[in-house]
Amino acid sequence: MGRLKDKAIVITGAAMGLGYAAALEAAKNGAKLSLVDYNGESLEKAKTVILEQYPDTKIITLVADVSDEAAVKRYVDETVNAFGTIDGFYNNAGIEGRQAPLIEYDLDVFRKVVDINLMGVYYGLRYVIPVMQQQGYGRIVNVASVGGIRGVMNQTAYVATKHAVAGVTKNASLEYGRYGILTNAIAPGAILTPMVAEAFKQVNPADPKKAEAEYAQANPTKRLGLPEEVGKLVVFLLSEDCSYVNGQTIAIDGGQSNSYGNV
Repeated sequence: MGRLKDKAIVITGAAMGLGYAAALEAAKNGAKLSLVDYNGESLEKAKTVILEQYPDTKIITLVADVSDEAAVKRYVDETVNAFGTIDGFYNNAGIEGRQAPLIEYDLDVFRKVVDINLMGVYYGLRYVIPVMQQQGYGRIVNVASVGGIRGVMNQTAYVATKHAVAGVTKNASLEYGRYGILTNAIAPGAILTPMVAEAFKQVNPADPKKAEAEYAQANPTKRLGLPEEVGKLVVFLLSEDCSYVNGQTIAIDGGQSNSYGNV
């Protein structure tokens, strides 16, 4: 029996990267899945691949822009209509934005990063938590980043929003732990996802693989992380095994954050 047997799990940003990796791991562990993404075509491809590997998985797919409050309410309502409950919520959807010095950052891009990375997370919590309160149970995993526990050059909007996610996670844990709802965040380092690959293209357009290799040398493990490694952590935090972990932002970065001092 899997860790998430018959649990209804909502995953945003589920079509690729860390969302898709968590969806695959959750399916392996017996979950019923509500997969949310703004890209309907990629979402259906993800569903197809998951069902090829785990054909008994119950899956609904919902196209939504997490920065649109009405769309968030709709994906929550449709999940409850389909499964009756929301046992776990992987609040994952996010973007990096662009790399630029603080005073040169494009304001429209900055606002978009805030709308998706912060407001999208907040809207998800605003509508999922009441469902979990009524049940008297829930597991929430927000996605911060190592950019939520330290600074990152030329990524002011991303760092600001990911610090905010870590803070919102702390408050949610304080306010709703009494209802059986445990809220934590993860802080991935450089994991080999499409978003991270794009970041390396921005760092070194001529040779992004060289930028990747140089970055990995600073890590104690001398490598970048894999999406499936993050997926395993997410499933633990969404499961019954996570029964007394609350309000934490957990780095999954090969130990690299230990070199930054007190985080």
